Amino acid sequence: MGRAWKFGDDIDTDIILPARYLNKSTPEHLAAHCMEDAGTSFAQDVKAGDIMVGGKNFGCGSSREHAPIAIKVCGIKVVIAESFARIFYRNALNIGLPIMECPEAVAGISEGNEIEVDIESGTIENLTTHHKYQAVSFPPFMQELIRSGGLVPYVKGRNKNA
Repeated sequence: MGRAWKFGDDIDTDIILPARYLNKSTPEHLAAHCMEDAGTSFAQDVKAGDIMVGGKNFGCGSSREHAPIAIKVCGIKVVIAESFARIFYRNALNIGLPIMECPEAVAGISEGNEIEVDIESGTIENLTTHHKYQAVSFPPFMQELIRSGGLVPYVKGRNKNA
């Protein structure tokens, strides 16, 4: 269960993580500036297990992985959006950041709502409004990739078992 942080359409990677903070690449440094240009106190107030909610084309812009890394290190459990930019979608999965596309949930979630998400089944429950939504869940191998922490740990784990 986590608090919903809601953002609009076309949230690009420079809003998620402004390029001026790429002078250091430690995950903690990146997380400290996450969503800073969105005009919120997100990086200071986000709690582990919170949920990020975006509109259409979330994560558009540059192809750097720094944006999903910053979101993940902030403690976000999952990002729910109407749609994701293709490169952000790929980068999020590559680093093990769970993402879900569910326009109905986005429409029904407001800033600050308490949200419960089951990533494996794709269910999203707004505990504040008592509404439930169903996103398409990832196939089992993709769920394992996310649980492993991303593509590199997933491949390393598979190679150990080969």
